[in-house]
Amino acid sequence: MHLGAKRLRDDDDDDGDDPRSKKVDRDLARRLERDDGEDPSSDRKRILEKLMDDDEDADDQEGEPVDESSVKKMILTFEKRSYKNQELRIKFPDTPGRFMETELDLNDIIQEMHVIATMPDLYHLLVELNAVHSLLGLLSHENTDILSFKDVVDLLQELTDIDTLHESEEGAEVLIDSLLEGQVVALLVQNMERLDEQVKEEADGVYNTLAIIENMAEFRPGLCTEAAQQGLMQWLLKRIKAKIPFDANKLYCSEILAILLQNNDSTRELLGELDGIDVLLQQLSVFKRHNPATAEEQEMMENLFDALCSCLMLAANRDRFLRGEGLQLMNLMLREKKMSRTSALKVLDHGMIGPEGSDDCHKFVDILGLRTIFPLFMKTPKKMRKAGTVDKEHEEHVCSIIASCLQNLKAQQRTRLLSKFTENDCEKVDRLMELHFKYLEAVQLADKRIEGEKHDMVKRGEILDDVMEDEFYLRRLDAGLFVLQLLCYIMVEISNSGISQLQQRVHQILNLRGGSVKVVRHIMREYAENIGDGKSEEFKESEQKRIMDLLENF
Repeated sequence: MHLGAKRLRDDDDDDGDDPRSKKVDRDLARRLERDDGEDPSSDRKRILEKLMDDDEDADDQEGEPVDESSVKKMILTFEKRSYKNQELRIKFPDTPGRFMETELDLNDIIQEMHVIATMPDLYHLLVELNAVHSLLGLLSHENTDILSFKDVVDLLQELTDIDTLHESEEGAEVLIDSLLEGQVVALLVQNMERLDEQVKEEADGVYNTLAIIENMAEFRPGLCTEAAQQGLMQWLLKRIKAKIPFDANKLYCSEILAILLQNNDSTRELLGELDGIDVLLQQLSVFKRHNPATAEEQEMMENLFDALCSCLMLAANRDRFLRGEGLQLMNLMLREKKMSRTSALKVLDHGMIGPEGSDDCHKFVDILGLRTIFPLFMKTPKKMRKAGTVDKEHEEHVCSIIASCLQNLKAQQRTRLLSKFTENDCEKVDRLMELHFKYLEAVQLADKRIEGEKHDMVKRGEILDDVMEDEFYLRRLDAGLFVLQLLCYIMVEISNSGISQLQQRVHQILNLRGGSVKVVRHIMREYAENIGDGKSEEFKESEQKRIMDLLENF
């Protein structure tokens, strides 16, 4: 959710009254001032009287019941007023006084239509009676200063409120389909391009527009690809790198960007092609030596880190990250010991994992990254705990980075890595074994609880299907099994390194603490069986064979 952005925006709102009605008054005042006397005084008087009468009309309408019939009538009234306003604007483009009254009428009916947002089961009427098409037509108007433009954005935001959409899935589907058919995202992006965020009302327009996009993306994640391709990705990157002070809109942009990139290789590829990796690295470099000034700025920083992690799951972006000196930046962040350190560790993990991370692993050793990562392996920094990072998260990322290096490094770089384990009387092997027994105990406790639950299920006559087995496995991973698998993998790799000193130390500590080679082999076999995660069958088979070969000599 965009709570941080909402807090920031609410803080900027000093008005206690209804902002929408004040906005109408301000916009109208500006328009009348700009007319430079062109508008006859009788027109001015009539318009101002109408503004006062509107409040009385609204009070009268409050008690009226709203049903399908009244909604139809409302939509037809909107269509008529929209058409009349458009007709007069074309006829008198340079005389606002001639069409201002129709604009106020249009504004009134759009305000009334907010009630439809409380009845999503009637959304189909908006589509059937062409109202969606007309609303989008107002969005595409060349003059963003018209009252109806801002009101349309407000109305669409309310209609697409995620809680409302879930009240009637059928009505929501019809509305979203119609909006997408009308290229709503492209129109919204075009409008944001034209808005001047130095003007508060227009900055609010950008915020509300982003809220519409977030609502639709949350309801239908599949539209993220289409939205990104309709100019949204390009606009977000441009807005994020704009040299203007941090505000609620920049925070919201970072959040929308992270949403677009979740589980979506198409948007990740598009970001890479738009030089988005460089944009993210440039924005994050600010936090290399300085902590975020506020909680909201910290939230934005985390959103940008999340976006970068998502991007690195696409192999092509690993190369862009490497060329953009992303490894060097993350390594510096680890050394500087600021708030960014926790997330920098996560980025390195994403960049170096799997065979696609081979180049990043070699470069990491070349830039002396081992000198940075091993002190973090030896001890979880207290500052990270204060920042809300639990030991498990820190230890998982560090162990994953070391495991990735062992998997990917060749020749001289691999030798440098293995020699680290022999330093200071194999102290890093001692730490490895300490972590092994810590996580083994945690997993054994989780296994005991799960076995108890399985026993109870059998007693109740319930069937243990594959779905339940997968759920239990995920719970075991969350309890620490994944970190334990990484630790066992590191143990097996260094024991097969040809350095007898390392193998002896591993077995010595296993024996001293009542450990078992058999347990390590079982953990690694289970790990090998579950290798996959979207990888090709060929990779899966070769990796399983490699692990089994390592176990033979353990």
